[in-house]
Parts: sequence; C-alpha cells; structure tokens
Amino acid sequence: MTRRRSSWLANGALALIAVVTLFPLLWMVSASFMPAGAANTMPPPLWPRHPTLEHYAALFTRLDFPRNFLNSLLISTVTTVLSLFINALAGYAFAKLRFAGRDRVFSLLVAGLVVPAQVGMLPLFLMVRGMGLVNTPWGVMIAALASILGIFMIRQYALAIPDDLIDAARVDGASEFLIFRKIVFPLLRPILVTLAAFSFLATWNDFLWPLIVLSDERKFTLPVALASLVGEHVQDTELMMAGSVVTVIPVLVLFLALQRSYIRGVLMGSVKG
Repeated sequence: MTRRRSSWLANGALALIAVVTLFPLLWMVSASFMPAGAANTMPPPLWPRHPTLEHYAALFTRLDFPRNFLNSLLISTVTTVLSLFINALAGYAFAKLRFAGRDRVFSLLVAGLVVPAQVGMLPLFLMVRGMGLVNTPWGVMIAALASILGIFMIRQYALAIPDDLIDAARVDGASEFLIFRKIVFPLLRPILVTLAAFSFLATWNDFLWPLIVLSDERKFTLPVALASLVGEHVQDTELMMAGSVVTVIPVLVLFLALQRSYIRGVLMGSVKG
C-alpha cells in the first residue's frame, strides 16, 4: 500500500511539473488565435472567445515571415547534413586512426566544452569577415559545421566498433574513406540521428550568431525576424504569439518524431562510451 501511494505521489508530481512546463506553450498557441488586444486584458483569458486567423494571415502576407521560414529551413538543413558528415569524419579519426598527438588534441577539444560559446564569437566573426561571408547564409552555417560535442559523441560511439572489422577491410585494400563510407558510417546511424536532432534544433533556435552575422532583413532567420517583430509590434501580443508558434512548432514536431531514436542514441552512446 505504501509503495502504491508513493507511486501515485511521484506520478502526480510529474504530472504537475508537466502541466506547469506546458502551460506557457499552450497559452502561446491560444493567444495567437485571439483578436487583437484580447490577450492584454486583465485577467488574460485562457482561451480565445472568438478565434481568428488574422495574425497568421498577417505573418504570411503583410510581413516577410515566409522568406524567414525558408531561410531558417535552408540554413538548418544544410548545416545539419554537413555537420553530420564533418563530425563523423573527425569522430572516426579520433576513435580509430593512429596519429601523433591524437589524444592530446582530443583532450584540448574536450576542454573547450567548458568555454562559453560567446567568448569565441568575436574572433569567429573576424574570420568570417576575412572570408567575405558576412551577411550570407554560409556565414551563419560555418560556425556550426564542426562542434566539439558532436565530435565527442561520435568518437565515444565509434570506440565500440571492432578494430578487427576495420583492419580486415584495410588488409583487403580498402581506403580509409571507403572503410568510413561502407562500414563505419552505417554503424554510426543511431548516434547520427541523435546528433542530427541536436544540430537541427540548435541551428533553428540560434539567435545571437545570426543576429551578429546578418544585416539584411530578407536573410534573417526566424528567431532574428521574431525579435525584430517584437520591436516593431511591441503592443500586438497576439501577432508576436503567432510568430512564436510558427517558430516553435516545426522543431517541436521534429523532436517528437525523432524522440525514440534520439533517446536510444543518447543511451547507447553513454553505455558504449
């Protein structure tokens, strides 16, 4: 009886935490369907009495949100694909290739995890400016093409791949890239799905770096465009909530779709590492 009561209490506490966590998101969706000014009344209503789509229509007709949406989709997709390939190559090299200073270089990379990303933004911006990539999508993407966390995750997972399998392919005359493409890359699929979710979500939600690199409003990503929307329509709460829904819903759907693979990849990587 005591065990059942403890189980009920634990489940009740978790349910309460879930409700508290989800309430702002649910109210954001609700407010996006309210008529102009309704969300600012006191007390604010929980549900729209007269639902309307006027704010979503304004986003996609009067404002430039469709272009911003496509900008975010393009940048996030290309960054995710390229970062998977680059991080997989680097992680495989640190796990299975023998070269001078390998462990020391990897230790330095891991030490870089404790350095805040904002510290490196100024030198990174100077490098991007030197390459002529300021105010371009590539200027936004280049910062996320190789990540220390991604290399670390791939390397820890790749350590579990049997050395005998790779050595046998080398004896048969296969090149290192062929071994990576035909043998290693397919075996990395679970952790690659996890890393893809990490990369896409991080790139889609990134605000500070695109804000620094981009100056043309037509090239803004959704988070930057949403921030500029707040500045121009600070009193139009319902319009801002509609913009927030357009920004949040796609990545939320993606996470829910990849949730099982995402969690399985994290757990398998932690066990094998």
